[in-house]
Amino acid sequence: MSFFQGWAIPTVDEATQQQLPAKTTELEQRLRDIATRFSDARFASSLAVEDMVITDVIARLGLNIQIFTLETGRLNPETAALIPQTQERYGIALRVMTPDTAAVEHYVNEHGRDAFYESVDLRRECCRIRKIEPLNRAITGADAWLTGQRREQSATREELPFEEFDSKHQIAKFNPIYDWHEVDVWAYVAAHQVPVNALYQQHYPSIGCEPCTKPVREGEDIRAGRWWWENKDTKECGLHK
Repeated sequence: MSFFQGWAIPTVDEATQQQLPAKTTELEQRLRDIATRFSDARFASSLAVEDMVITDVIARLGLNIQIFTLETGRLNPETAALIPQTQERYGIALRVMTPDTAAVEHYVNEHGRDAFYESVDLRRECCRIRKIEPLNRAITGADAWLTGQRREQSATREELPFEEFDSKHQIAKFNPIYDWHEVDVWAYVAAHQVPVNALYQQHYPSIGCEPCTKPVREGEDIRAGRWWWENKDTKECGLHK
């Protein structure tokens, strides 16, 4: 019988623990500055561990940054469960965005419910309907939006900056923990008892929709389980293009 040697939540060493207060202070200041500079900043939380860290800071400091999440209709039960859990923990109302029902039905009738396995174009169209269009609605009227992306996550994010300009939406865009390492994120979670997705305990280091995400082996890239049937250079849903 084979034993699956899967990815595991990284062990936080003493050096990381010692550096965490300074990193946390820096993150707090970044978020304060954003909330001060912009009157209607909105944070797109995928409910990933990085996003839960940012949510914790926003809620703890009482910052004027609206938090929304995308309920695509294909989330794992463990991911969906984080929505009410987060709201109860922090006493905040997450804005839950859902895809257009007619668009979903048309895709399913035209191509099949799981047609995204057949080609990159069909997968991107599914992402457009379930993620991009709801996100576009979520940031309409905002003057800035935030993500939980990190440079270390994938080859497509290696040059990620802290601040950029979203030319499509014509607003500022921020990646507040772009320079954090994976172990930094988990150090913060442990220090502040942040609620996280139960799938992390099941070897899922990066979690998207249920049919497009699988566990990752020890030593693999942390996004290897996302759209695993595609080339690594196409592994983005289009939200950050």
